[in-house]
Amino acid sequence: MPGIVVVGAQWGDEGKGKVTDLLAEHGDAVVRFQGGNNAGHTIVRDGVEWKLHLIPSGILHAGKQCVIGNGVVIDPKVLIDELEALRAKRIDVSSLRVSANAHLIMPYHLLLDSAGEAKLGQLQIGTTRRGIGPCYADKAARLGIRVQDLLDEKILKKKILAAMEPKRLSLRPFEKDPSLDLKSMIDEHLTYGHRLERHIADTSKLLWELLEGGASVIFEGAQGAMLDIDHGTYPFVTSSNPVAGAACVGTGIGPRAIDEVWGVSKAYTTRVGAGPFPSELHEELGDEIRRKGGEFGTTTGRPRRTGWLDLVALRYAARLNTLNALAITKLDVLSGFQTVQVCTSYEGAEGATFEDFPYHQTVLHHTTARLTELAGWSEDLGECRSLSDLPTAASEYLQFIEAATGVPIALVGVGPGREQVIWTDAGRQTLLATDGGQAAGQLNVAHSRP
Repeated sequence: MPGIVVVGAQWGDEGKGKVTDLLAEHGDAVVRFQGGNNAGHTIVRDGVEWKLHLIPSGILHAGKQCVIGNGVVIDPKVLIDELEALRAKRIDVSSLRVSANAHLIMPYHLLLDSAGEAKLGQLQIGTTRRGIGPCYADKAARLGIRVQDLLDEKILKKKILAAMEPKRLSLRPFEKDPSLDLKSMIDEHLTYGHRLERHIADTSKLLWELLEGGASVIFEGAQGAMLDIDHGTYPFVTSSNPVAGAACVGTGIGPRAIDEVWGVSKAYTTRVGAGPFPSELHEELGDEIRRKGGEFGTTTGRPRRTGWLDLVALRYAARLNTLNALAITKLDVLSGFQTVQVCTSYEGAEGATFEDFPYHQTVLHHTTARLTELAGWSEDLGECRSLSDLPTAASEYLQFIEAATGVPIALVGVGPGREQVIWTDAGRQTLLATDGGQAAGQLNVAHSRP
């Protein structure tokens, strides 16, 4: 199985890091293809919590090739700090390669991001203020600074001057900010270049060679489909394309290298920041799901908005990404509810029913969720390792999701630990193709139905 893309099928924060980590154990390489350090993956291994923002989660597996692709925007200080933190915990980071064509988040991007959000007032998008949007804007305007520029002092200076010139008026309020001192900025980034030089590479060629050699490569997305700049709830979106198609553009490989696309979804729905959220819960029930699910941002710590599972949006994400499989995470969070509800359609302002995701934002902003009530369950799911271990109501909930989306479920998360998962037949088939069957055979023995 040469290429598997893992994407978020909601508004981000679905648990992609854990799913990628599990797949990476049986693959050969993991590559991140878009976004920046506005994303965060939390992985729990042997009781230790790991928080990663730029480096692919495969770094925790010895001997796996890890790549940050050209579609990622990189704050070099954040990347270096993350490398140092991993080294301090005796994680070997020598396998990391960073695309020479990836763009850099510069100090002025951070300032402009915060200033831009502040000016919007009540119309704020809810960005993480990490400079992501301004960096992608410079990339499109051909004013970007790329990783390779860190290795050439003359080019770096010329490009920084060219990038800052059209921003003079916008940066005037920050003219005394020490981070904008040209000499200091150049010296600092040349130092970053020296520290990162061993990791910088032609990653497109590297990935091509791996795929041509029959290696299994996991393509890791950030955020989620509903935050896609083209197909999400614009303008309340991220500044890149977190859909499966971007895996090719963001890494420099062709579409025929992709064999499977997995979408990750929580058993309920969350989103961070502003924007429409038809199935949102506003009172005690929403607070309870937030508390039980630990729904606070990995990167910002912001409380996430919570709601019932939105199947209209999930079907839309399945179509956008042509999903082969779903990974449903945090099913355990719904334990203890007498009943659970799912959003199966939207009702418009004038009473119209929408089975498909509305294309017009005016319509979407005035929709409410039409909910279907299902039986709940009280059992703790943390020890479940097969579908047959689940309470009947929990199994029926998963079957309802499969029927509504038309996508088989490959993996079910029943707790924060990486061992707290249920592999279904669909998931085991992927592992069988990924690692030649050794691990999949073990899973069949351990987790198959009686």
